[in-house]
Amino acid sequence: MWGDIIKKERLLITLGVIVITLFGLFMIYSSSRIWADYKYHDEFKYFKNQLIFFVIGLVLMINISKIDYHIYYKNSSKIVLICLICLILVLIPGIGSVRNGSRSWFRIGSFGIQPSEFTKLGLIIFTSKYLTKYKKMLPILLLLGLVFGLIMLQPDFGTGMVLVMSIFGILFIGGMSMSFIYKISFLGVLGIIGLIIIAPYRLARILSFLNPWSDPLGSGFQIIQSLYAIGPGGLFGQGIGNSIQKYFYLPEPQTDFIFAIISEELGFLGVLIVVSLLGLIIYNGFKIAYKTNDLFGKYLAFGISFSLAFQAILNLMVVVGLIPVTGVTLPFLSYGGSSLLISMVSIGIVLNVARNSTK
Repeated sequence: MWGDIIKKERLLITLGVIVITLFGLFMIYSSSRIWADYKYHDEFKYFKNQLIFFVIGLVLMINISKIDYHIYYKNSSKIVLICLICLILVLIPGIGSVRNGSRSWFRIGSFGIQPSEFTKLGLIIFTSKYLTKYKKMLPILLLLGLVFGLIMLQPDFGTGMVLVMSIFGILFIGGMSMSFIYKISFLGVLGIIGLIIIAPYRLARILSFLNPWSDPLGSGFQIIQSLYAIGPGGLFGQGIGNSIQKYFYLPEPQTDFIFAIISEELGFLGVLIVVSLLGLIIYNGFKIAYKTNDLFGKYLAFGISFSLAFQAILNLMVVVGLIPVTGVTLPFLSYGGSSLLISMVSIGIVLNVARNSTK
C-alpha cells in the first residue's frame, strides 16, 4: 500500500514541477519582454536563457531521480568541501562577478552560476548524514556559522537566512531541544543586529519596510511598485501581458518580484495557481519524508522540502510587504538559472528517496 501511495506522490511532484516551471517560463517572458527589448533588443532574451536551464534541469531531475541517494551519504564531506571552496573563490576579484552589489556569481559567458544556491543543498546533505551517524548538533552549528559567514561576505543575507532556517529545520526534526533553539535564536538576533549596524543599507531596508513612502524614490521604491502591481489585480487580473508595472516601474520584475506581475496580470487566479502548485510539490515532499524509513532519506527529503517551503514563503512575504526585501527568488518561477537548477536537482533527490522507499 505504501509503495502505491509513494508512486502517486512521485507523479504529483513531477507533474507539479513541470507545470509550475512552464508557467514560470511564460510569466518570465511576459514580465521581462519590455526590459529585455530595451536592454538587449531581444524581448525573448530572459525567456530563452531560462528555457535552456529548464531543459538542463529537467534532464538532471529525471536522471538524478534514478541514482541511489545513498551516494550522497558516502560523498557528503567531499560535496560540502567543494561548496566551501566555491564560496571562497567567488569572493576573489577576477573570479567572482559582481551583480546588484553582491559578489555572488561565477560568470560563464552570458550566464551566471551562484555557488551559494548549490551550498544550500550541499549543507542539507551533510547535515542529514551527520545527524544519521553522530546525533551531535554543535559541529553542524559551527559549520553552519562558517558557511553563513562566507555567504554574508558576498553579501547575500536572503540566501544565508534560507540556509540557516533549512538546517535548523533538520536539527529540530533530529531532536534539538526547544531551550537550545531559544538560546541559539537569541544569539542569532544579536548577530542580525550586528549585521545591520555594520551595513547601513540593511537598516534602510528595514525602515523602508516599516514606511516605504518615507523614501518612495529610494529604498522604498521597489516595495511600493510591487504593491501598485498587486493592488489592481482583483479576481482575474488586468489580463495576460497587460501589466503596467513591467514598463520600467518595477525593477527587473522577472526576478524576485515576479509574483507581483503574476498578481497584476492574473489576479487572485494567478495567486491561486502559484500557491496550489508550490503547495502540491512541498506537501508531497513532506509526505515522502514522513513515510521513509531510512533516517538519512527522511532528513534529506524533509530538509529539501522545508528549504523550498521557507524560501517560497520568504519571497511571498517580501512581495506583499510583510518583511523587508531579502533578494530571495521564488522557487521554479523567478528568473535565475542557479535557483532553477538546484531546485530541480533537489526534487530529483526527493524522487529517488521515494523510489527507494518502495523497495
